[in-house]
Amino acid sequence: MRTAMSRQELGAGVDFLVVGAGIIGLSIAREIKRRQPTAAVAVIEKELDVGEHTSGRNSGVLHAGFYYAADSLKARFCRDGNRRLRAYCEAKGLPVNACGKLVVVANDGEQGTLDVLFDRARANGIDVKEVSDKQAREIEPRARTKGRALWSPTTASIDPGLLMHALKADAIEAGIFLHFGAAFLGRDGDVVRTSLGPIAARYVVNAAGLYADKIALLYGFSQNTRILPFKGVYLHSDEPPGALATHVYPVPNLKNPFLGVHFTVTVDRRVKIGPTAMPAFWREHYGGLGGFNPLELGEIIGRQLGLAFGAKFDFLGLAREEMKKYRRSTLVSQAARLVDDVRPAHYRRWGQPGIRAQLLRLKERELEMDFVIEGDARSMHVLNAVSPGLTCALPFAEHIVDEIEARLGIVRQTPPPPAMYEEAEEPARMEQPTKPKRTRKPPASKTRPPKPSTSS
Repeated sequence: MRTAMSRQELGAGVDFLVVGAGIIGLSIAREIKRRQPTAAVAVIEKELDVGEHTSGRNSGVLHAGFYYAADSLKARFCRDGNRRLRAYCEAKGLPVNACGKLVVVANDGEQGTLDVLFDRARANGIDVKEVSDKQAREIEPRARTKGRALWSPTTASIDPGLLMHALKADAIEAGIFLHFGAAFLGRDGDVVRTSLGPIAARYVVNAAGLYADKIALLYGFSQNTRILPFKGVYLHSDEPPGALATHVYPVPNLKNPFLGVHFTVTVDRRVKIGPTAMPAFWREHYGGLGGFNPLELGEIIGRQLGLAFGAKFDFLGLAREEMKKYRRSTLVSQAARLVDDVRPAHYRRWGQPGIRAQLLRLKERELEMDFVIEGDARSMHVLNAVSPGLTCALPFAEHIVDEIEARLGIVRQTPPPPAMYEEAEEPARMEQPTKPKRTRKPPASKTRPPKPSTSS
């Protein structure tokens, strides 16, 4: 089975070009191909495999969906995304740890926020239970909570690396062409310039993660938004598997999109604490000077300084608190508020860092709390797909393709059938966009291209 197209074929044109082979990009490509089996669908990725950035460095937690306001896209997709991704993993023989989650209360001041979480759970149709401190300890004997806790039985853990490779295999089987080592360089009208050469694309879907805003700007989108990167790192315990029975999370600060330092139980039942949410200084600032980009450094530090003195949230306080977490002792002591018998000697190994591609609203100077997409009849741009992006990937991809169809003026007589992994029936076919007119030599772009990138 062919997995890629020749340069000549790419130059002749594809129906749909997806930029980025993270979980969102692959899910969108699969959904397009599901609805339009005869369309030529190609994915380009600057790295040499799928999920090398956010998707593959994900914590692996399948969230239940009770953190999010009922009118948000996150709330809309999280419950079904959890159910469907668990079903997908089980159908593919991928491991799932259905360990659940406790949200514990540290003090009386957090009781009101816990009530908000219960209200959101009810509004979103999420299965959660209020449990007493005694019941919480029956679930997890080491859990510490004041009076009561929230129990989420549907929260789970998976292996994001195994998931990404299963999706990759499905994409290849479906006839989607995957091109690795293919960096997005810019555009000339309907022609996308890549490190593999020009690709004539009738429709472009930008799922480039950390560089999604840069690409979107070339298409006239993301005018009031920019990606602000935050680095997340976990500390891993050397305790034996089963040291904790369930995830244990604090009551979050609902004014920002981070959930606080918590205990995560991995798919192999081991424990890690974190993550940090430290401001990064360039987009792929995983550690040291790796991926260093001086232009990004200047741009991002300038934006951070602006937020320090004019944001609608306490960016400076957030940055101070997060920088303290570079110290192992600080991270462990924060986690010890949630669980008894936490010994610093168990937590010595830092995990692989990940970068959160967090969207910032420039005029409002605030972090975007929900998913964001923008597009028209030529392109669609996924600008914010942060946590719980992995959990929501399957229904979120369907929503994005619905939006593409709307931009293309496609009206269905009946809605597309639900598609998880097994598809009940063949969906109505998507009409292909009109093939663009091309010259033999595309004109030079008048827009300065971003750094070559297709971040997953």
